[in-house]
Amino acid sequence: MKKTTADIMLDALVSNDVDTVFGIPGAHSYELSDALARRSNDIRFIHTRHEQGSGYMAYGYAKSSGKPGVFTVVPGPGVLNAGAAICTAYGGNAPMMCLTGNIMSHLIGQGRGQLHELPDQLATLKGLTKWADRIDHPTQAAAKMTTAFTEMNSDRQRPVAIEVPWDVFGQKGVAPEIEAAPVRHTTLDPESIETAAKLIAAASNPMIMVGGGALDAAAEVLALAKKIQAPVASHRSGKGIVADDSPHAMNLIAAYDYYKECDLLIGIGSRLELQMMRWQWKPANLKILRIDIDPTEMVRLKPDHAIVGDAAEATAALTKALSGHKAADRSAEFTAMKDAARKASEVVQPQMSYLDAIRTALPRDGFFVEEVSQMGFTARFGFPVYEPRQYVTCAYQDNLGFGYNTALGVKVANPDKPVVSINGDGGFMFGMQEMATAVQHGIGVIAIVFNNNAYGNVRRDQMNVFDGRLVGSELKNPDFVAMAQSFGMPAEKAETPKELQDAIERALAHGGPALIEVPVETGSETSPWQFLHPAPHS
Repeated sequence: MKKTTADIMLDALVSNDVDTVFGIPGAHSYELSDALARRSNDIRFIHTRHEQGSGYMAYGYAKSSGKPGVFTVVPGPGVLNAGAAICTAYGGNAPMMCLTGNIMSHLIGQGRGQLHELPDQLATLKGLTKWADRIDHPTQAAAKMTTAFTEMNSDRQRPVAIEVPWDVFGQKGVAPEIEAAPVRHTTLDPESIETAAKLIAAASNPMIMVGGGALDAAAEVLALAKKIQAPVASHRSGKGIVADDSPHAMNLIAAYDYYKECDLLIGIGSRLELQMMRWQWKPANLKILRIDIDPTEMVRLKPDHAIVGDAAEATAALTKALSGHKAADRSAEFTAMKDAARKASEVVQPQMSYLDAIRTALPRDGFFVEEVSQMGFTARFGFPVYEPRQYVTCAYQDNLGFGYNTALGVKVANPDKPVVSINGDGGFMFGMQEMATAVQHGIGVIAIVFNNNAYGNVRRDQMNVFDGRLVGSELKNPDFVAMAQSFGMPAEKAETPKELQDAIERALAHGGPALIEVPVETGSETSPWQFLHPAPHS
């Protein structure tokens, strides 16, 4: 049986459990769009109002579910517009796939100035992704799509991309049976586990630091923490791996205090950014043990001992190797440190009060999508999370404007769970056009816009570091409530934490997309950076 390249690509998507594609149709990929229209019973297509929105939605879908997030955009400017989202997926270790077109195959590389032509689009994609390739003929489609899924999901998950020339999408070839792509498995070294167990057994004050690489190892991490009586810290990507109401979970403020006496830091799926890049000091007797699927991480930050392998498998093996280890219960000690940290964080106002209001209104199983903003920064230590993937972040890219669009993808992946997106006024305006997408497709994200009429962090630095010389940091904003209503979205203003809590509860009861604007006096927020980037310990 013969099928077009586009149809074979969709066969591969379905075989690999893809049920949603985000994107914008365009001339170069009409055949792919038509294939999606014909396969609408298998794959839902959600069209967006900007290519960046398509990429971010795919990122949110992938990051919150662990399933592939797939999007399609036109080549050239479409790919470049989506580039920020691809960078975010790379930094956030998300299984995301970009499908795009290219100019006619016989014109690639000639520099004729064809519609949407880039000098070397494939090289551009390779520079942004873990793996990228071109399908030059329908006979390659099945194999290259399978390779794309294997590369995306094996080892350290990261985005991949496939481009198809304009004339190749519609060409027909023999369509093979396509099975789910295989995933490479890293074999653990038993000697490495035994050495690590001895290192842990000799430690008096171990600390576990988890990152995005441990999202699927929650039960194993908690079992190890209980076994060795260690606190589990996280910065942003690892939030919720151990529930914040567990005695063993410590936010970054409490973890900083504990770290002063730490003699063994156990990184699990983490770059150890908090300790090595933000705190920037090491206790005198500290040893470092790392568990990571990516062997190059052991070169970037060389530990005293390394275990290369899957986080869940390696952590379980380590706990088993420690079967004879006994440690006294330190729950009361950890809880006291957490209580002290909470009290210390209450100086960060009004952020903490508003975050408390959101946490009260948001059900325990709800998703919280941060943004690069005063509320977002504070949430990294001030917003409790109870399950892995419930806190969605932009990882180290810290790219302004990712939040709302990403939250829409989170909601598509989790239609029965509430999703709250917090935004600053500056960041929200980067993607506010996707309110149209939310309304058209019925994507029930609650967008909270904290409006301080500024790029708040930039303005604070200009005031404090550059003698108050303000340039480009103060903003003239629209009426966010009226703007949301113009899209057909319920919206209201909340001026106190209690009003915000009540407004969220009303929006949750409504069930559809909604917006809440929270006015904040310009420059009034307490800086959260005293906790996020404390001065090196002396």
